[in-house]
Amino acid sequence: MPLPRLPFAFPPRGAVLIVFCALYLLPGPIGHDPWKGDDATHFGVVYSMLDGGHWLLPHLAGEVWLDSPPLYHWTAAVLAKVFGLLLPLHDAARLASGLFIGIMIACLTGAARHLVGQEAGRGAALVAIGCLGLLVHAHEVQPATALLAAAAALYCGLALMPQHPLRGGALAGAALGLGFLATGLPALIALGPLLMLLPLLSPHLRTPTAARSMLAALAVAAPLVLSWPLALYWLEPAALGAWWSRELAELRTVSNLPLALWNFLKLLGWFAWPALPLALWTLWKERRRLREPRILIPLTSFLILLAVQSAFSEPRSLNVLPLLPPLVLLAAPATLSLRRGAANALDWFGMMTFTLLAGLIWLGWLAMIAGVPPQVAKNLARLAPGFVAHFSIPAFAVSLGLTFAWLWLIFKSPRAPQRGAAHWAAGLVLCWSLLMALWLPLIDYDRSYRAVSAALTAALPADHGCIAGRGLGSTQRAAFHYFAGIQTVREGSRAAARCRLFLIQGTLQKEALPAGTGWRKIWEGHRPSDRNERFRLYTRP
Repeated sequence: MPLPRLPFAFPPRGAVLIVFCALYLLPGPIGHDPWKGDDATHFGVVYSMLDGGHWLLPHLAGEVWLDSPPLYHWTAAVLAKVFGLLLPLHDAARLASGLFIGIMIACLTGAARHLVGQEAGRGAALVAIGCLGLLVHAHEVQPATALLAAAAALYCGLALMPQHPLRGGALAGAALGLGFLATGLPALIALGPLLMLLPLLSPHLRTPTAARSMLAALAVAAPLVLSWPLALYWLEPAALGAWWSRELAELRTVSNLPLALWNFLKLLGWFAWPALPLALWTLWKERRRLREPRILIPLTSFLILLAVQSAFSEPRSLNVLPLLPPLVLLAAPATLSLRRGAANALDWFGMMTFTLLAGLIWLGWLAMIAGVPPQVAKNLARLAPGFVAHFSIPAFAVSLGLTFAWLWLIFKSPRAPQRGAAHWAAGLVLCWSLLMALWLPLIDYDRSYRAVSAALTAALPADHGCIAGRGLGSTQRAAFHYFAGIQTVREGSRAAARCRLFLIQGTLQKEALPAGTGWRKIWEGHRPSDRNERFRLYTRP
């Protein structure tokens, strides 16, 4: 019997597109512990707000944390409070990233709709969902997602200015101020010049109406930017000075700017796929209209961001994230104007790639559950020693339904200009959802500190008092605080000298003893999958 037609318009639009975005955002934030890396670190800041009340001046496991202003952590803490009765705190806090990425997609859709047209807005949403580099960071506790939302809202405000000058200016100003409250001075340096350069570069933005919009933007941004620093000045003046010194210290330029720029461009090759090639096509096709706002706004922003990120930061995935929103805006028109051969190539590449990847995810799950094929099962056992997989009927049913939905989509979707972008986004959603449904227990076992924290807690003597620490990173301190209630005291401080317990993070090959005499090791542990990281606990009379 032939498959029935799709029950919705294709490419998806309206409520169906909103559901599609929800399918992208919801798998991943819920159902697992804080994972090693930024996920555990930033949740540790959120947990310190909830546990110790450190809302104005963020803390991490008992120590002041000044990496960024606290807008994202405030949002995550409020969501944890609201949804903490239904979800574990770490899952509820992780919803903040979904909220900010949802705002980013909505604002990019609105910006593309006002700059180009209705169908380009839909294309912007599909391209944003399909960006490979965004996937993992969008589903972890990550303040950079708030900067992405702020950047997208800024572009949406700029796009609104010609028809709605005050509303557009207010939105752009709010975005700039909230971007600062999310990531600090880098947000002002990356987004602020856009408001000053655009009127100089485009005659469309040198009108009295545009000038009023820019003034409205500055009037809204200024109090938001000053709010948190002024509150710190009144209540924690020393902390304000320390934060400002840290911000200025991180503005040191890289030693080899051309090399850094080249490394960023190489990273963008896969990180911004498929936005980057689509954006390049738009620039080629519109090469005689580069000064029009629909091209000028995202292009100028991308060049500013690329220069700032290359000059002041390392070429790694987190620092490439701010480059995605302007690329998505540049790519949106290309989803409608690609030549037939290129559009078909993108479509077939997406269908083949994600069908094959989905098959490999199913094969790995089968190896975990049934041990077939045996070689794959052995390789997975080596990656996660001691892990035992269990069959889950809900996870299996959801995964099977999504797989059939994917096959139905690729076989029955009609030909359309945005078919390739829609299939690419749907394939990414499929594979991410399959990974989260079928492989989540294995990934959680590999990246969680719950088991090692429980072992450490069991080894602690009764009435143990304070614990000195050495070599513990922010991830580990956050995890031990959350799972075990342990806040270590840094080695070398006056308080550490009085501690009878000493926790050291080291390596398998080398054991470094605490300073002084009389120390005796009472516990050693590590995450089962980590062959190098070792935690050792010492005591003395």
